[in-house]
Amino acid sequence: MPTLPRIAAALSGQPDLYAALRQAFRDGPVPIAALMAVLDRETAARLASVDPGLLTAIMRKGAGGPAIPSAPALRAHLAGLVPAPLFRPDPAHTPTIALLTAGQHPDMPAFSDRAFEAWFAARNRRYGLGAYGERRTVYETDQFADAASPERRTVHLGIDVFAPAGTPIYAPIAGRVLSATYNADPLDYGNTLILQHDGPSTFFTLYGHLAPLTLSVGQIITPGQPIARLGDWPENGGWAAHVHFQVMSDMLSQSGNFFGVGHVSLLDVWTDILLDPNLILRIPEAKFRV
Repeated sequence: MPTLPRIAAALSGQPDLYAALRQAFRDGPVPIAALMAVLDRETAARLASVDPGLLTAIMRKGAGGPAIPSAPALRAHLAGLVPAPLFRPDPAHTPTIALLTAGQHPDMPAFSDRAFEAWFAARNRRYGLGAYGERRTVYETDQFADAASPERRTVHLGIDVFAPAGTPIYAPIAGRVLSATYNADPLDYGNTLILQHDGPSTFFTLYGHLAPLTLSVGQIITPGQPIARLGDWPENGGWAAHVHFQVMSDMLSQSGNFFGVGHVSLLDVWTDILLDPNLILRIPEAKFRV
């Protein structure tokens, strides 16, 4: 049987199309349009609901390579930078508390609960930190599901820094404004800034849950420049004041917004797309532990 029809047969009726894609494309990715053309209607419709860049990334990983070809070089590039701090004073050298969500703080309200602010203030720390790679039950809802798999996206792929609303945020590295957008869905990013950066390949940083933005698309940004402030309810998507900071090696097919959480089963794919933000923030790892 020719390759594409054989693959189409392997995908048909599979409950988890991501796992099936990874298994089927051991010889490397094929163009998404070519794949769609040989799929049955139901399977094609399920895959059509997914970002095509993510599907290609899964195929690349299935073939044994990085999900994003530039990811290894980009990690090395980020490790060699001398970034400016995201906040002043720098959370790396200031009292912080790790805000882990798996029961480490049994009395901690949810980040979307207004009672969280009083709880956090009583901890007497300038900043609270939410970890990259943490699995969070708050994402086990239909908002973080898609038609390709029954699995929800539950792994947090940015770093959260909590501080009072209005706290300034500073650009850690040089770049230019790609988008300054308001994402209005409940528990989305609210005001969202995405910067584009030069490196071994173009890459991007996202700053979510902000106050209304004043930057313009195309504006050049220098390290240490103030770029935003932490937003308050509800302008930041309906969360206690914090920034969600993440690094994207590729924008896939997204614009103005980007995934902030990924699937456990695809973590090796997602971590090539959304690199560890601590390559830039340089916060000691011990600060993310309770």
